[in-house]
Amino acid sequence: MPIRVLVVDDSGFFRRRVKAMLESDPRLEVVGEAVNGTEAVSLTGKLRPDVITMDIEMPVMDGITATRRIMQISPRPILMFSSLTTDGAKATFDALDAGAVDYLPKKFEDISTNREEATRALCERVYAIATQGRRPQRKSVPPPRPATPPPRVSTSTPVARTATAPITAAKGVKLPAHGSVKLVAIGTSTGGPVALQEVLTKLPGNFPYPLLLVQHMPGSFTPAFAQRLNQLCAITIKEAEDGDPLTPGTALLAPGGKQMLLESRSGRYCVKVIESDPGLTYKPSVDITFGSIARSFPSQTLAIILTGMGADGREGCRSLKNGGSTIWSQDEESCVVYGMPMSVAEAGLSDAVLALNEVGPTLAKV
Repeated sequence: MPIRVLVVDDSGFFRRRVKAMLESDPRLEVVGEAVNGTEAVSLTGKLRPDVITMDIEMPVMDGITATRRIMQISPRPILMFSSLTTDGAKATFDALDAGAVDYLPKKFEDISTNREEATRALCERVYAIATQGRRPQRKSVPPPRPATPPPRVSTSTPVARTATAPITAAKGVKLPAHGSVKLVAIGTSTGGPVALQEVLTKLPGNFPYPLLLVQHMPGSFTPAFAQRLNQLCAITIKEAEDGDPLTPGTALLAPGGKQMLLESRSGRYCVKVIESDPGLTYKPSVDITFGSIARSFPSQTLAIILTGMGADGREGCRSLKNGGSTIWSQDEESCVVYGMPMSVAEAGLSDAVLALNEVGPTLAKV
């Protein structure tokens, strides 16, 4: 039975284009089209599609409001189409806060200059989030972004917890021995923005380790994403710049479109940000970052693989595991797409498999 898709966009040309691309894949069927958010909410109730593609800017009701209402009334996976601009990034993160699970550039040329590759990427993304999302995916919407940044937490004050989030570590997980961890590295892709927010907001301001974050994301999005996380979290989060040192309680986010490495300079460890090989699929790549970490901290890293398509991170985790580091992966049930964590778990590299809401509290206890 094909995946049933509702296409939402105020542009008739764009709807026709998306429909043609989706229906080129026999696994997918477009069952309806909506020209604004109000129609999207109504048709969702009538057609009960498996997945929705949603524009952000529309008349009558915008895509963010429509997403929020759909997730309240009839939750299902929603894929946003976004412009790759600073304003587009902010709107996209608002849509993810509202309950969308993922996004793609509205200009398909930004996915690939090859039409067939862009079509394949769109179809694979829709199929992946729909098949994983028939539960539906999102069991709860993350807490809304505060209007003003929360105050920084002092080293003697525990991080604030949300009322709906568990505050206990996962049972049965053997934590790394005291003193055996010097760095925490996290890699993720599809569903990662929400997953990273869920994990990092559970860490206290006095978290004793530096963190390196790799999220598959365009270069125009990572500055806004780092700023957003920094407003929400007790730890400090910034987009990595070449030469940034490893600092306890600070997370460095790999810049989109580039690669982030770890190296030693003048007796201290810092990140090296370089242009990416045009032929590489992932920019940034979890494998590349984790591989460089394995050369510097082969036995003193806690690496975590969260939700995402594909297998990026598996070989980097293999290098870290061979050196004696600890590997955690997210479980299937809480993933938006169980690809990257599955590749690590099935390779026998995971020391622990955790639900998303267990990762942050457990990490806080390391």
